[in-house]
Amino acid sequence: MKRVLGVLAGLLALTAAARPVQKPVVYELEGTKFEGVLVYDDSVKTPRPGLVLVPNWLGVNEPNLKQAALVAGMQYIVFVTDLYGQAVRPKNPDEAGKVSGVLKRDRDLMRARVNRALDVLRAEGKAVGLDAKKLGAVGFCLGGTAVLEMARSGVPVAGVVSFHGGLDAPLPATEGAITAKVLVLHGAEDPQVPPAEVKGFEEEMRKAKADWELVSYGGAVHSFTIVEANTPGKVQYDAKVARRAYLAMNDFLAEVFAK
Repeated sequence: MKRVLGVLAGLLALTAAARPVQKPVVYELEGTKFEGVLVYDDSVKTPRPGLVLVPNWLGVNEPNLKQAALVAGMQYIVFVTDLYGQAVRPKNPDEAGKVSGVLKRDRDLMRARVNRALDVLRAEGKAVGLDAKKLGAVGFCLGGTAVLEMARSGVPVAGVVSFHGGLDAPLPATEGAITAKVLVLHGAEDPQVPPAEVKGFEEEMRKAKADWELVSYGGAVHSFTIVEANTPGKVQYDAKVARRAYLAMNDFLAEVFAK
């Protein structure tokens, strides 16, 4: 319970009085069916920015939908992205590792799927108050990698936020390709994203002349926002760091959606 309360405290500004709706959305890409979920507060009648939210490697499941509802609050319309396909729902880390590995090795495929989700958000959000001029993306772990690939592909979104995502770039951004502002929230002790990978990302962003920021949280490892993560030294939830990271996300999104 204390772990859950830590997340709620970190997102208090977003979730006060929220009444989240979860609407499954089936869509297709190159003959494969996918099923994401549109998450929004139906009590809000004014236009709101939209976020593509890419969950961790377990994909669309109940814990990740709860996380999406917290991010959405009363401020955003969120589309939880299905990167794997309607028929693929990993039940454990072994299964998740196999299907996520396919996307990690094929960044063109990853980009195609996350960018398709942006199209779905635009289409489905119209009826529930989406401000189509204010779009962004947020991702966790594998999802963090995916939203960075969205940015590298040059899709015109206002900003992307990567929580403890991989920073390697098999297809590095070229100069001027990234139009989105980029925020990376990184665990300084993350064994899955070593210092050399962080350095490589920073060099990539400089060469691309991107508008970027990387926040490195001391003592944090991989999956620091994932409440269920509990393998010390490898993947572990950290309530304090999660709260700081969500507040950083809030400030960043407020800035990029200000105009």
